[in-house]
Amino acid sequence: MKNYQKIEQYNPETIELVKNNFTEMLKALGEDVTRNGLEKTPERAAKAMHFLTQGYELDAQEILREALFDENHNQMVIVKDIELYSLCEHHLLPFYGRAHIAYIPNGKIVGLSKLARVVDVFARRLQVQERLTTQLRDALEEALNPLGVAVVIEAKHLCMMMRGVSKQNSVTTTSAFTGEFEKQSTRSEFINLISSKLS
Repeated sequence: MKNYQKIEQYNPETIELVKNNFTEMLKALGEDVTRNGLEKTPERAAKAMHFLTQGYELDAQEILREALFDENHNQMVIVKDIELYSLCEHHLLPFYGRAHIAYIPNGKIVGLSKLARVVDVFARRLQVQERLTTQLRDALEEALNPLGVAVVIEAKHLCMMMRGVSKQNSVTTTSAFTGEFEKQSTRSEFINLISSKLS
């Protein structure tokens, strides 16, 4: 049995710069960066930030186009409950939740896992939920040229839960639609399907 080896790739210059900035931030907050618990924190935080913002280095169109298939299917395709984790660009605090994505093919379908990957492409950036929703819609529209796209995101924001108004149970819902999903009947079918538990 082979030993598990975790391989992480980082730009050393970027990590060093961000690490130094975290060090200065901790000092400014009154912390002793030489104490045992914080000694390696700036480097760990720099690597964490690199991971959480790796979406800048990814191309949604490339991901979608590598798994396009010709298919004569013109009914709704839905992938719901896609977990997402992102960072609010206003406070650098996380928001997390679920994305529900649907499209109606127009001669082409895409590998289902690519939809989840594209969520990560845009979520792993400094974001606002509203922009994330429209970026997902627009990426599918561009790559697939479908008859319609629907995206709904439900998320909790730690900037509302941990600070400011401190409301623990609030959920923000955003949506974006094109084509056939702008019709009330199609949109209602989509909303009903993502709201139901199918067995």
